[in-house]
Amino acid sequence: MTDIAITQDIAQTLYKNKANHILALDVRELTVICDYMVIASGRNANQVKALADDVDDRMAQHGVALRRIEGAGDGRWIVMDFAVIIVHIFYEPEREFYHLERLWDDGGNRIPYEKKD
Repeated sequence: MTDIAITQDIAQTLYKNKANHILALDVRELTVICDYMVIASGRNANQVKALADDVDDRMAQHGVALRRIEGAGDGRWIVMDFAVIIVHIFYEPEREFYHLERLWDDGGNRIPYEKKD
């Protein structure tokens, strides 16, 4: 499975689990920390934690190891590092405050993903 296909699968997994405002981005031309980034949000801390668990489980099915996770304890902003893909899952008010996508979304680097249940 290619890195872009894995990125799309992460976005699809988040969509299936009712995440809000999912954004998958190709950031290869913008940073050296990763090639792809997925940003999503949940309605409360419990949902944010559950979304992160679901993404981790799905990536394990593909044999993609989670290298590092931060923020899982409080569920306000969880960052998951899958090497070339970084996933940010926010509690909605935190996402509005940090507005992370303004740093990475240049208008032409969005990755489409299938929105099906």
